[in-house]
Amino acid sequence: MPTVGRPAPSFSLPDQDGNAVTLADLRGRWVVLYFYPKDDTPGCTVEACEFTALLPDFGGLDAVVLGCSADSAAAHTKFIAKHRLGIRLLTDADRAVMRAYDAYGEKLLYGKPVVGVIRSTVLIAPDGTVAHQWPTVRAAGHAEQVRATLAALQGGAPAGKPAGKKPVSKPAGKKVVKKPAKKAAKKAAKKAAKKAAKKAAKK
Repeated sequence: MPTVGRPAPSFSLPDQDGNAVTLADLRGRWVVLYFYPKDDTPGCTVEACEFTALLPDFGGLDAVVLGCSADSAAAHTKFIAKHRLGIRLLTDADRAVMRAYDAYGEKLLYGKPVVGVIRSTVLIAPDGTVAHQWPTVRAAGHAEQVRATLAALQGGAPAGKPAGKKPVSKPAGKKVVKKPAKKAAKKAAKKAAKKAAKKAAKK
């Protein structure tokens, strides 16, 4: 089981083009390694598309995003082409890496226990240690969750708060007069005018 602060399990897996991707070769960079059940299924498509949309943000944080399933290179290529994905997809045919990362085993599917790929994510620091992990994941919104956590770990925007949004401040020098205060001022002015009129009539 991956433990935060401990070295992440090493791996060397082929991507969709047959190129080997090795954790050791990625030293010095942040690595987002997410495990998903199957190419081109609804949840997995949402997750892959959201990670693709946020790739510029991850690039700015010096992070590489890797998706991993047991699907073949051909299936990955088809999935990437169909949804115009920009992420690299790894094939873990014998599920050995998934097991090392606790991403394969018993899970609940529609309330029933089954054995399969557990949708989960591990964030690996540039020194090769586990920086954060999500043992179970909901596909929608997860990519942003990972981005926010990575930014927070790097001293940026706190996790859960989108970066680049500043609180809107009211323009300086403008005082807002509350309605009750306006009413009171009018009442006082009327009273003073009545008093002055009475005084003038007596003279």
